[in-house]
Amino acid sequence: MTGPTTINLAMAVTVGVLYTAGFYLLLQRSLMRVLIGVVVLGHGTNLLLQIAGGPPGRAPIVGTGTAETITDPLPQALALTAVVITFALTTYLLALGYRSFVLVGHDEVQDDVEDRRIATQKMPSASLDDDQDHTDEDHTDEAATRQDPS
Repeated sequence: MTGPTTINLAMAVTVGVLYTAGFYLLLQRSLMRVLIGVVVLGHGTNLLLQIAGGPPGRAPIVGTGTAETITDPLPQALALTAVVITFALTTYLLALGYRSFVLVGHDEVQDDVEDRRIATQKMPSASLDDDQDHTDEDHTDEAATRQDPS
């Protein structure tokens, strides 16, 4: 049985930087930046899985060596799965960005008109101190607001 796996500090910082940059890019409005964010997150995930796999060793074939010298095949299989998922997301986002560019002329995601309308509506104020239910007057005010947009 081997001891606990130690992680190189530089590799841990690199994974942290890749995840930070990837999540920052995912929060952007441009689909190409989102695409780059997905790719960067995929690289960060692959690096994290390889770090978690431990140091390189012998091929994981039974009978070729002792248990301490054989590499764990699970992180390698997970990294391969992460590569396939990243590739699928990349192709989907490329198609989505291309379609957006053809239809609109740019790849920036616009706000939905309905989302804007809901965001500008007056939110009902609720006090944590009041244990009373809403009165009928509150419901009639909401119904009047829905019918009269002015």
